[in-house]
Amino acid sequence: MSSLKAGFIVKVDRFEVARFSSMYKITDHPFLIRFISPTIIDEVITDAPEINLQL
Repeated sequence: MSSLKAGFIVKVDRFEVARFSSMYKITDHPFLIRFISPTIIDEVITDAPEINLQL
């Protein structure tokens, strides 16, 4: 979604969790998060920890 930006912490509300049924996956986790039309993504501004992107 266009609301997601690298280095920011967000709160996500109103989304679906479903079983991942495809045999071509990038993870072994059995579930996926699906953004739907009522999904709300809000940037967390106050008292959020800083994410260091340097490894």
